Amino acid sequence: MEKFMDKDFLLSTDTAKWLYHEVAEQMPIIDYHCHINPQEIAEDRKFENITQVWLGGDHYKWRQMRFGGIPEEIITGDADPREKFRAFASILPKLIGNPMYHWSHLELQRVFGITEPLTEENADKIYDQCNEVLAQYTARGLMRKFDVKAVCTTDDPCDDLHWHDAIAADETMEIRVLPAFRPDKGVNIEKAGFAEYIEKLSQVCGFGIGSTEDAVKALLARIDYFAEHGCLCADHGLDYCMYAQPDMARADAAFAEAMKGGRPAKEDADAYKTLVTLACAKKYAELGWVMQIHFGCLRDNNKPQFAKLGPDTGYDAVNSKSCVENVAPLLNACLENEGLPKTILYSLNPNDNTALVTIAGCFQGGGVVGRVQQGSGWWFNDNRSGMRSQMTELANNGMLGCFVGMLTDSRSFLSYTRHEYFRRILCEMIGEWVESGQYPEDRKQLAGLVEDICFHNTNAFFGFGV
Repeated sequence: MEKFMDKDFLLSTDTAKWLYHEVAEQMPIIDYHCHINPQEIAEDRKFENITQVWLGGDHYKWRQMRFGGIPEEIITGDADPREKFRAFASILPKLIGNPMYHWSHLELQRVFGITEPLTEENADKIYDQCNEVLAQYTARGLMRKFDVKAVCTTDDPCDDLHWHDAIAADETMEIRVLPAFRPDKGVNIEKAGFAEYIEKLSQVCGFGIGSTEDAVKALLARIDYFAEHGCLCADHGLDYCMYAQPDMARADAAFAEAMKGGRPAKEDADAYKTLVTLACAKKYAELGWVMQIHFGCLRDNNKPQFAKLGPDTGYDAVNSKSCVENVAPLLNACLENEGLPKTILYSLNPNDNTALVTIAGCFQGGGVVGRVQQGSGWWFNDNRSGMRSQMTELANNGMLGCFVGMLTDSRSFLSYTRHEYFRRILCEMIGEWVESGQYPEDRKQLAGLVEDICFHNTNAFFGFGV
């Protein structure tokens, strides 16, 4: 029997162990998509207790606590931090087979040196141990512990990027912290609050926005602003991948209806979203940015809880109607508009893996390695089986060697262990292929592949220069 999460956790072959310990484990981290608050980095936040950094804002953990019957006032309310920690510890042993169990124990091991499994019985002791260690760290200290070289946060077009300016001006900060342009509120016209957002965007840009053309003008102006502040990528979050003929009349009809507080017809909304996305994509291509498109999420399903807590609080699910078939015409329209940037595609629906890899294969070229890629297992798929499935499809129908690897998609400074989890799974897969005779035992070639997937491909693709 293997020991619980020891140094060879998830590594069953000699090749996998060598690849991980001698190669992958040594590579620094670039976290090109996360939801870390840049203010916490700028101010080098000091956390008061483990609950703040571990459970605060982590809707992954909140979902599991609800499964375990923990009252909502303890999960998201003003309960004592120790009580919240105890509550999470009480449900953690039930998460057998869930990546949350592994992530949590990797975080306890790597940051706090705690190797015993967390349970309700030892929760108080481990809470105190964690707080004692945490007192030695700040937000930047945690990033340095994991050898993080660069991160991209997720930023609204209306953001003045003040905190990013503060980080860039700080000579003591060697880690690159860059904004990522997230135009969802200006693109997803069918969502509540669109009219109010357009008014805010109008104030930021200093001109009136009364049409689709004006909205495009405003977003392009903000893209320029973000570029001036070091931005290298954009991230579009869609419930489903839309495509419609970029018809300005239909787009303007959607815009007019949304600005009145109504919900536009789907065909008109899709025309607006397509037209705006094409205009943004062309600008990204001109700037050399990477465009990420996340889709396939069924959001805010529990309406009473959404009304109380708002979005991103653990009430989202996989959308079976992701409309992956629209990805190809959308990318083709970008090409015809002379504006297909480097692109990473993510669907929350794992049934889309093969479609995404094969669609990506239709849009290579331009002298760029892996110009259009399928992104890593995302959200409900960043578990062992989900990552293996995604990488297997990429290997089967694409090119695993040009893959840009893992991201945290997280709000926590402890979540960099997800890169370790990914790297162990990657090395285990490659080790299996080598030891079964499917790939030669060429250590130089193997090391180069793993180093590229863990770090170099991302550094080159985005142009981080670290």
